[in-house]
Amino acid sequence: MMFAKTFGCVRFIYNKMLRDRIDYYKETGQKLNNTPAQYKEEFPWLKEVDSLALANAQMNLNKAYHNILSNRKHFGKPRFKSKKNCRASYSTNNQKGSVRIEGHKVKLPKVGWVKLCQHRPLP
Repeated sequence: MMFAKTFGCVRFIYNKMLRDRIDYYKETGQKLNNTPAQYKEEFPWLKEVDSLALANAQMNLNKAYHNILSNRKHFGKPRFKSKKNCRASYSTNNQKGSVRIEGHKVKLPKVGWVKLCQHRPLP
């Protein structure tokens, strides 16, 4: 259940930030620097998931904009994320041991311990 919430929130925040940036650019002609924290008061259910997963969605959007500015021929404009995509994923960061592996389990922030099927050793 927590994975589904996190996937949905990461997709939502990416799409919301992209829509706001597009609208702001059309109105003013300037770049908008928005963060996921700005949306947490309007959408309180964003507080239920890992904040670093939302921050990584912001970093992915910033990277998409950087790529289009650096090489327009190779990279297209950022696209909205689809709910119907079967490859839902998110990434998080390890801060003070919030992510760790012990035996055949991995500990994730706000999720807890999850079974791990490890196919090869980690470096």
